[in-house]
Amino acid sequence: MLFKTLFYSLLGSLLYFPLLACATQPQADSAFEVTVQGERRAYLVHMPAQAVSGQLLPMVLVLHGGLGNRQVQATERFYHQRSAADQYGYIAVFPNGYSRWPGGKFATWNAGNCCGPAVKKQSDDVAVIRAIIQAMQQRTPVDPKRIFVDGMSNGGMMAYRLACELSGTIRAIASVAGTDNTQQCQPDKPVAVLHIHAKNDDHVPFAGGKGQQSMADVSFNSVPATIQKWVQINQAQPQPERVLAVAGAYCDLYRGGRAAVQLCVTETGGHAWPGGTKPRGGQAGADAIDANALIWQFFNAQSGDE
Repeated sequence: MLFKTLFYSLLGSLLYFPLLACATQPQADSAFEVTVQGERRAYLVHMPAQAVSGQLLPMVLVLHGGLGNRQVQATERFYHQRSAADQYGYIAVFPNGYSRWPGGKFATWNAGNCCGPAVKKQSDDVAVIRAIIQAMQQRTPVDPKRIFVDGMSNGGMMAYRLACELSGTIRAIASVAGTDNTQQCQPDKPVAVLHIHAKNDDHVPFAGGKGQQSMADVSFNSVPATIQKWVQINQAQPQPERVLAVAGAYCDLYRGGRAAVQLCVTETGGHAWPGGTKPRGGQAGADAIDANALIWQFFNAQSGDE
């Protein structure tokens, strides 16, 4: 999403966070492109270090925040999602959003009412992600039953749109600091949802509305409304179970129904990746929880790999 601080930092909403336990540095990534409706869209692919020839592997598509891009999202010192993919044995794919700039810089996703140039152009980002998934299935041993999406901010919002429109392909999503702002959502198949958000987020407010620090002239749906929407869609139990309670954070799990819904809330951290710090300084992400660990554990739980 288009945020003032992200614009001036030139790094989008990409944040540092602690390195997951991993013995070695991730392998180099491979660069590819797809062409959809005449538009070329780049993406990076990271294969897990322990991949075995012929073995079907789970895959996660990692969506950058507004004004970010695939390269910064895949930078190890920012998110460490490449080392997380190695640790958990996932293929990690880093697509680029819509951009008018060389190299795909300052990219955004058309996630409904946000964000920026992608919405103005009505970029068909669902078709782009579908094409990337199909290309990956032709190129690598992707397990079709274990395809996941995670995203930060505008990327998290896009994850919700994909859950609505690619439910036959995507098993689960995780959104950090990005609510569901879709107008129509009738998934054909169940998609499990993990949402992570800070109560003091001043870009995408927990209670909804316009963020004080947001450049986007958008009134966002609230976190409670987002969760209630997906509890109803997934026909989950209306009363959650508190599955994590630590100083400064908690996680509630809505079980049963067609698919699970989990909400993890931090008291502090603002519009940041829990466990991390912003590369330009400023408010640090909450350190009460580790977003990566929560995301991969949730994905594994949906595929029976806990």
